[in-house]
Amino acid sequence: MQNVMGLINLVEPTGDMKELTAHRALGAVPIAGRYRLIDFILSNLVNAGIRNVGLIVKDQYRSLMDHLGTGNEWDLDRQRDGLFILPPDQSMESRTYGDMELLYRHLDYLEKSRQDTVIAGSTAQICNINLSAVLEAHRTQGADITLIYKPNWDQFNDRCTLLDVGPDRRITGIEVNPIRPRSQNLSLNICVLSKALLMEMLDQGIARAETDWMKDALMKNLHHLKVYGYPFTGYVGKVTSLRSYYKTSMALLEPLIWRELFPKERPVYTKVKNEPPTRYQESARVSNSLVANGCIIEGTVENSVLFRGVKISKGSVIRDSIIMQKSVIGEDCVLQNVILDKEVVVTDAKNLVGDPDYPMVLGKKTVI
Repeated sequence: MQNVMGLINLVEPTGDMKELTAHRALGAVPIAGRYRLIDFILSNLVNAGIRNVGLIVKDQYRSLMDHLGTGNEWDLDRQRDGLFILPPDQSMESRTYGDMELLYRHLDYLEKSRQDTVIAGSTAQICNINLSAVLEAHRTQGADITLIYKPNWDQFNDRCTLLDVGPDRRITGIEVNPIRPRSQNLSLNICVLSKALLMEMLDQGIARAETDWMKDALMKNLHHLKVYGYPFTGYVGKVTSLRSYYKTSMALLEPLIWRELFPKERPVYTKVKNEPPTRYQESARVSNSLVANGCIIEGTVENSVLFRGVKISKGSVIRDSIIMQKSVIGEDCVLQNVILDKEVVVTDAKNLVGDPDYPMVLGKKTVI
């Protein structure tokens, strides 16, 4: 896709993620043992042949930059095109602002890019989608804008944008966080449009003091432009709260969902870390779990996700939990429905039990 560039919007609400976004952007939240949320949309773009990707960031993006580095793992470490961080300037630090205003400050990036089409997305949804097919449908329909959606979505407990889709797949209405939803078509916050149209909409929106892309740009121009939908029927994991993060992580333990999210023909790339294989001691008992490399397991692990370098000591039982990188669990502990951020230490003989709908969370480097 030599004429297509990517934009990833990281100006996303994180209030419902609590401890997990206290020191990182939503896109940098770890998931599935060795990945970050941003890996999925970024890999979707790269797998479609896109080699120019801009990241619209707002704050707390140091962790994200550490993860992405030069973009080498995504083949975006290039002399021409590549990976671009688009931060706010100093004049915007003292007030709140929306994604439209932030991107408007980087119009020079859009102008200098040699591509004429933009695929824009966010990180709150994880899926593996063939964006080449989406672009082909966009051009075949002669659409001004194409929005990707998941039909028959019925999980309305978290933030969601829903689309009213006509028989010809024309978008006739958009609902943002509705209390009584009319539709079950979940927007995946991925859209295709020409760069010229994007710049025109940004220019007009900022001239009217508008700030939000979805509410101010798309919704207000819905009946003036040819906006079509593209249905995606594969697996979608939506992460906008601790509850949805936990539910999505547990769903990845199902082999069918895992294979659908990580097909061989469209790999999901992430930062590579050279660590030894996980060591299972004689006392270890592990079932139905995702275990990354570098772990040392002496206890019992059931229906859980262990990230790199986790240590589970003898006599401890971990059930239905998410243990992030380099966390250490002492002897004779019981953890159930728990999320531990990176480098958490749980000392001997501690019982930590949460609820599937309200998992217990310990922030980064907590010692208990």
